[in-house]
Amino acid sequence: MRTRDLRTALLATGALLLTTAACAKNDTDTSGPAAAPRTIKAVDGCGKGGWTDPADLATDREPARCASGAPAPVKLAKPRKLTIATGTLSAEYVAPLEMAVEKGEFKKEGLDVTLKVLPTPDALPLLAKGDIDAQWAAPEAAVMNGILGGFDIKWVAGNFSPDPKSKSGLWVHLKDGESASHVSMAGRKMGTMIGKGSVISYPMNTALKKHGGGLDKIQFQQLGSADVLTALQNGGVDSAWLLDPVWRKVDGDKRYAFLGGQPLGEPLGGLLFGPNLLNDDPDAGVAFLRAYIRTVNTYFAGDYKKDPAFVTELAALLKTDKKVLESTPSLRMDWEIRAGTTDRLQKAYKAAGVSKGDPLPESKTVDRKLYEEAVGHKPS
Repeated sequence: MRTRDLRTALLATGALLLTTAACAKNDTDTSGPAAAPRTIKAVDGCGKGGWTDPADLATDREPARCASGAPAPVKLAKPRKLTIATGTLSAEYVAPLEMAVEKGEFKKEGLDVTLKVLPTPDALPLLAKGDIDAQWAAPEAAVMNGILGGFDIKWVAGNFSPDPKSKSGLWVHLKDGESASHVSMAGRKMGTMIGKGSVISYPMNTALKKHGGGLDKIQFQQLGSADVLTALQNGGVDSAWLLDPVWRKVDGDKRYAFLGGQPLGEPLGGLLFGPNLLNDDPDAGVAFLRAYIRTVNTYFAGDYKKDPAFVTELAALLKTDKKVLESTPSLRMDWEIRAGTTDRLQKAYKAAGVSKGDPLPESKTVDRKLYEEAVGHKPS
């Protein structure tokens, strides 16, 4: 898709979401007295390490962790059925949700959870209207535009940040005389399967600016997942955003250089809640997050790929090749959300021309209270 066509499509999607948002706002009006503050109780196994200061943006920050099996389940008095939308069931970053279903962690909370594959543009209006309960996605431009238009949606938990050894991100085919530390990106053609409205716009813009580029100074060539690497190798594009495990195909080849990827220690996606779990049934929302967090602490706390038996189980769950999983470092699963991430994302969307209006404050886009309650953290 040409850059102009891509921009038109994204803006058209945003306009549709804004229109739907107005209807959703009327259908799910939550005006009225503010909800009473929820009681926060200490949680066994989740001490000081179960929470980190959102303002800590250090790249070597250790993610929050509780003991294995913590936080313990607190079964709801009445069972709930929840539907969670996700764009895929084969990606590694979805594994904690799938493992929670497989191991019965949601059932321990009294939750009957269904994971449903839906692309973000299709899922967002359903989430805002309460037709689905949550979405495993990211605060993309379409989400920000939807919230601006009245969608009652917030980002409530993170998913992962990359291992420092990962080289998923921006790769360039070096010209004569260029090196990884000296590349001019202005005017380059970039191949990517991800549009400008994705959260990847933020790290992409950061990496480009370090090398004289920027989202407004390059040409985009949107390609299928199987075509991005081929286009880079045959000269169809001279740079590309390569995801796991595709970047392994050029790693070590001196003709190519890695210029940067997702920020270390900063998740860019995770769980989005709509009115059902934010307002109507926050007990179920906390229970869902408790099961998710417990799954991370029990199965994904560290370098989970060191365990061959677990990798075999994970490969079967994701319906992928075990060798493919082993070819890249373990993700750093992380349920927390860093301060200012949605500010930085919106700045990138503005630079890419896929957002309108004034930036939304974090209070309108992020809610950390539910995961803090799940681990027993009382805000000071």
